[in-house]
Amino acid sequence: MKGKVQVSAAQFAPVFLDRKSTIRKAGDIMAEAARAGSKLIVFPEAFIPGYPCWVWKLAAGEDRQLQALCVEYLMNSVGLGGSEVDDLCRAARQNKINVVMGVSEPNDEASRTLMFNSVLFIDEKGLLLSRRRKLVPTGGERLIWAMGDWSTLQAVDMPFGRLCALICWENYMPLARYAMFAQGPQIFCALTWDRGEPWLSSMRHIAREGGLYLISAGMPLHREQIPDRFEFRELFSAAQDEGWINGGDSVIVGSSGSLIAGPLHRQEGLLTAELDLRAGPGPKWELDVAGHYARPDVFQLSVNRDEKRIVI
Repeated sequence: MKGKVQVSAAQFAPVFLDRKSTIRKAGDIMAEAARAGSKLIVFPEAFIPGYPCWVWKLAAGEDRQLQALCVEYLMNSVGLGGSEVDDLCRAARQNKINVVMGVSEPNDEASRTLMFNSVLFIDEKGLLLSRRRKLVPTGGERLIWAMGDWSTLQAVDMPFGRLCALICWENYMPLARYAMFAQGPQIFCALTWDRGEPWLSSMRHIAREGGLYLISAGMPLHREQIPDRFEFRELFSAAQDEGWINGGDSVIVGSSGSLIAGPLHRQEGLLTAELDLRAGPGPKWELDVAGHYARPDVFQLSVNRDEKRIVI
């Protein structure tokens, strides 16, 4: 266990469906967090190139709009073999900050047109440590993303400690949470598009359940941040919620389930806190769900980490 570490949740909107500009913005945000003393920054779900919010407004039969949006989304997604990852790694290295970044990722290993909702883990030396793909796209998200496999459902060691990440409603999957708890992470990252209740209550529950710190990074998005060239923007009312499509509601939670910082609502900004990784496991003396409070003689979890390849 390490000592104290300062961390940040990056509650910012992307430059909508503009990969290049969003990566530049991400670099500026990393620099701001590093100047403030943070060693870890967690970005929202699908920060690059932005969350495909139209999937909750356009019906599946709207072929003309959906096809055009899908192509544009694909062209702005982040392939692991492209220069975009190099740019993110360079920014992490220059700012000496560890990064957990939400991206849309094309399947470079096969058709190059299928996409996944993914998380990239980049350390302060600019090394891409790991990539994992969301297991189950939620509802309308299936118009964009495919199901990921379990091959990368692993905790990641960074210079300051061990962390893991689940994406949005993966956090409602008890077995996925347990698979993470059983790997001994100290910080649990929840990248999300969700907000409000019961999400915030769930974040407090997960921190208490796992006896670990939790960083939930949400994406604030206002109707005016979607360029007017996108027809679907008119489906979001300018009057409802004062034009806010998503308020963000990022939080940092202590291992006892109490809020340390946030929620940050309807604004962009860094949510920052200092975490004491030595004191963090304290609540586990009483409740350690993957330790003394487990009953492996009664319950066992089997996780298939084989990579599902399209062509063998």
